[in-house]
Amino acid sequence: MSEEKDSLTEEQKHEDEYEKVCYICHRPESKAGKMIELMDGLTICSDCLQKSFNSVSQMDPESYRELMEFSKKFPSMQMIHLSDAPTEIPKRQRVKKKKSQQEPQKAFDIKSIPAPHKIKASLDDYVIGQEHAKKVISVAVYNHYKRVATGTMDDIEIEKSNMLMIGPTGCGKTYLVKTLARLLDVPLAIADATSLTEAGYIGDDIESVVSKLLAAADNDVERAEKGIIFIDEIDKIAKKKNTNQRDVSGESVQQGMLKLLEGSDVEVPVGANSKNAMVPLETVNTRNILFICGGAFPGLEDIIKERLNKQSSMGFRADLKDKYDSDPNILEKVTIEDIRKFGMIPEFIGRLPIIFTLEGLTKEMLVKILKEPKNAILKQYQKLLALDEVQLEFEEEALEAIAARALEKKTGARALRAIIEEIMLDIMYEIPKDDNIGKVTITREYIENTGGPQITLRGDLAIYG
Repeated sequence: MSEEKDSLTEEQKHEDEYEKVCYICHRPESKAGKMIELMDGLTICSDCLQKSFNSVSQMDPESYRELMEFSKKFPSMQMIHLSDAPTEIPKRQRVKKKKSQQEPQKAFDIKSIPAPHKIKASLDDYVIGQEHAKKVISVAVYNHYKRVATGTMDDIEIEKSNMLMIGPTGCGKTYLVKTLARLLDVPLAIADATSLTEAGYIGDDIESVVSKLLAAADNDVERAEKGIIFIDEIDKIAKKKNTNQRDVSGESVQQGMLKLLEGSDVEVPVGANSKNAMVPLETVNTRNILFICGGAFPGLEDIIKERLNKQSSMGFRADLKDKYDSDPNILEKVTIEDIRKFGMIPEFIGRLPIIFTLEGLTKEMLVKILKEPKNAILKQYQKLLALDEVQLEFEEEALEAIAARALEKKTGARALRAIIEEIMLDIMYEIPKDDNIGKVTITREYIENTGGPQITLRGDLAIYG
């Protein structure tokens, strides 16, 4: 009995953290005022209750009879009774109560955020290469939270440093931010720019990226206002060239994001992507939210080459026209003018002061990605086969052959997974058939389809497949 009472009190405490919401207008208690409880947990604000009373009192008996007669003509039409209405509002659409001003506000603890070298060391365990990118993002995140902690301490206001990361597909942009989210105890939302459109058009409103952050912070506005938002595929909202139609998913989205990046109060729907949904709206200030934008920017290399080739002069010591055609790190030479020419408006670029690039993956980096990270693909398959008490090994030459095949696909690290899945299919299918198999060694010949894997039986007898 006492256990039931304890569980009820814990549930009651959890419920007290959230504001009551009007069932009709979906406004929270902080905006609509004190709620009136009717039945079975159904709450309604005084405005909606008064409107209901007014509409009923103004309806004469004859009008009511006419309404009932009219409803009989439509069998599918039903009158809704409040007692039958669902009273439970989903938790993802409920707003947490703001802390009262009388309570001493806990200062943001800067010591809880690890130093830049510790953040980078943690990223090194999961992300191979990209040393410059890891250093930039570690310093930026650390400085962001120093700024949040010291924002109201003196007259010097530190501006926030939003970031733009540029790199070819599959080089680890999204993976870098996802890994950062696991390492830091801060709310982080990852949004996709491809679904964003100008307000009033089909698609996600620009404020929906903040709505995702609010959901990641468990609808706690104060915690969300200190979070990080990563907007992927930012190159997809570039200005459309040579078009007479309205650019609702390009330049218009960039213009709509200007105030969001700079810092402003925005009303965001709680638990939905659209303001038109019948859900509560909450005001979030984006002044202390760090924005990280990332994109592959296909075609940007050609713009950089065109600019560099124009600078080449004539004569014996002049640069050759094809000097930069085979440069694997051409993106490192990017300038703001190149990004503007790609289709990003100057006002948008100006709000992303830190611009850095990620390297394209080389064969050596791909081999390291296969075997070195904590959750490397090879380690995953080794663990799967270990459950069948079978040891899995890859020859070094086999790893180089896999990396060479991945480079041909030109999809970065994503190609590795596809290749490994393909070569391991038959092995994963055949091994459970025979309990005598103790070890499988993947050879270069198997990768190149000129031979098979080396199978070692539990009696130490090696067989080549």
